Amino acid sequence: MSHNTPGRRWTAADMPDQRGRTVVITGANTGIGFETARAFARHGATVVLACRNPGKAADAAARIRTDASEAKLSTLQLDLASLASVHRAAGRLRTEHARIDLLINNAGGIRTRYGRTEDGFELTLATNHLGPFALTGLVLDRLLAVPGSRVVTVSSIGHRRGTINFDDLQSQRGYRSSTAYFQSKLANLMFTYELQRRLTAAGAQTIAVAAHPGNARTEFGREMSPFVRIMMSPRLRMFTWWLMQSPPMGALAALRAAVDPDASGGDYYGPPGRAQFTGFPTRVESSALSHDGEAQRRLWRESERLTGITYSTGESAGRQATPI
Repeated sequence: MSHNTPGRRWTAADMPDQRGRTVVITGANTGIGFETARAFARHGATVVLACRNPGKAADAAARIRTDASEAKLSTLQLDLASLASVHRAAGRLRTEHARIDLLINNAGGIRTRYGRTEDGFELTLATNHLGPFALTGLVLDRLLAVPGSRVVTVSSIGHRRGTINFDDLQSQRGYRSSTAYFQSKLANLMFTYELQRRLTAAGAQTIAVAAHPGNARTEFGREMSPFVRIMMSPRLRMFTWWLMQSPPMGALAALRAAVDPDASGGDYYGPPGRAQFTGFPTRVESSALSHDGEAQRRLWRESERLTGITYSTGESAGRQATPI
């Protein structure tokens, strides 16, 4: 039966066996990322927990092993707000893994106050978009070598309130945390769609897919919109609890994007319904702005310029890499 049949509820029980597959998940120590890592471990995958804090990553791996004792887990120190850290992490991945089946760009955050990284980037944009853009580009050849591999990037329903301010991408002329967050989550989708266009043009078997978790009851910053942070205040929590779902439910959209055999490049998964707050994941529509091809290409070029990362389909001996 098709997983897109009306009324069909896709759950982690629908995941195919993942033995023999290598999955890299950023921000895997908490919330949606942790639940995604645990689901893959339970299904036999080799899981790399790529996290900023090594201690928290180790604790997360230990928690996963309590109910998946045979889990094949490793941790990787990764700070997406630092290009140096991204390069180090990518180097380790390339050294330790000849192939990567899935890269799940889950980690993200929102900064209540304006801040800049060591590279001079605004922190929210760096963590949510530029870091994942750089990481994906640096390990892409490990995915291109694997038929059926995928890059899954976690966006947010908040992207619908986002715009890409090319005249002030780093939010230097007046910072608002929600504006910066929504911009970065829109960038996640534009990245996914432009990456898929380039993969298709290159004839690659790898696909790019996006997902969002709806409103999940987790640590704010990775999965929730700023709107939900307000809702999570003690005063409003009792009135808005029904608008949120558990972390395991929130993880389902990324899981489906990663493993559903019916998924196609450029698909976007999330809870159904007009608000897309809660529910079992289905294909959903993103904003009209996210499909602006000219803006996608412009953002890609700017991301390449800022990070210094140029994507290619990989190198063979004696042959120049083909750009994508």
